[in-house]
Amino acid sequence: MKFEIISECNKTGARAGLIHTDHGIIETPFFMPVGTYGAVKTQTSEEIKKLPSKVLLSNTYHLYLRPGMEIMKKAKGLHNFMNWNGIILTDSGGYQIYSLEGLRKIDDEGVIFKSHYDGSEHNLTPESVIDIQRTIGSDFMMVLDVCPSGDGNLNDWIKAVEKTTKWAYRSYEHFNKTSNLYGHKQSIIPIIQGGTDIKLRLQSANELLDLNQDNYAIGGLAVGEPKVDMLSTVKLMGETIPNNKSRYLMGVGTPTDLVNCVSFGMDMFDCVIPTRNARNAQLFTNMGKINIRNSKYKNDHSPIDSNSESILPQNYSKAYLHHLFKVNEILGLRIATQNNLSFYINLMKNMRKKIIEGSFDEWSTNFINNYI
Repeated sequence: MKFEIISECNKTGARAGLIHTDHGIIETPFFMPVGTYGAVKTQTSEEIKKLPSKVLLSNTYHLYLRPGMEIMKKAKGLHNFMNWNGIILTDSGGYQIYSLEGLRKIDDEGVIFKSHYDGSEHNLTPESVIDIQRTIGSDFMMVLDVCPSGDGNLNDWIKAVEKTTKWAYRSYEHFNKTSNLYGHKQSIIPIIQGGTDIKLRLQSANELLDLNQDNYAIGGLAVGEPKVDMLSTVKLMGETIPNNKSRYLMGVGTPTDLVNCVSFGMDMFDCVIPTRNARNAQLFTNMGKINIRNSKYKNDHSPIDSNSESILPQNYSKAYLHHLFKVNEILGLRIATQNNLSFYINLMKNMRKKIIEGSFDEWSTNFINNYI
């Protein structure tokens, strides 16, 4: 999945580029809506396309458990299963290893875990995770990694880097021994770990860069570490990963996080914030964040976001959406989710435009200082 740079900001690390896949060309920087179980909550595939988004993120661990690989194989992959002709990236399950502590055991071979659905025992290895993603048919396949807590101790980070590197090489070897099942090219993405320790991050990056992949991910952030440490680690990775590789920052973050991290040279993002916050009545608008449940919106008949580049936030009033949340109408969740995803995706498009125009530095400083 070749990455090429179209334009760069001469005062920051921001760049605009293209990633070529068999399911289309991605314009970077970009944001991926999260569809963990093969669906973005409350949205159809057609609605996601119209945002517009070309890329979705789904999860290997969850799809392996439900619906399972027999059904996925019969459907001829996730693209067909969810009626999505765009690009799919699947996370490997590394974050679930982190989040399901108490239900799993990690050793050199992989992870033994108990399903949080029925308690059944399963074993994930670097090789089996590649096989599962071959069956899913994702365009981008994340290698199995160990994601330690952001506030963990140095010894945990050291062990995570050691296993993540070994597993990445095993994944790479197995990937080269196997073939795609549905006729389109697939690519693996190694994940750099190391917490917020500079030495470990550089070690992890340098070990994985020897695999010479087109795309690299920075994992293990936004998991409890201080924000200032997260940002300094991202900046370091932007300076370390070569310019001809795309850089995927996993699980980050808020609108100001995205702008900061694009300025550090990041290209790909995913996060549950826009969809999760939407379900809790928090909207991202061009005027800032608002909680639509607040009583001041009860009789506010102005558009949700009159400055939005999308039609939907202009077509519905704050009073109407306030009413939908008060009566627990599911349409409220759908409108709020579309609004937030539209905001995130258009934010990325606007950053790309500013980079190409040569005004990103001034624009990003203004955004970071003023967005509330």
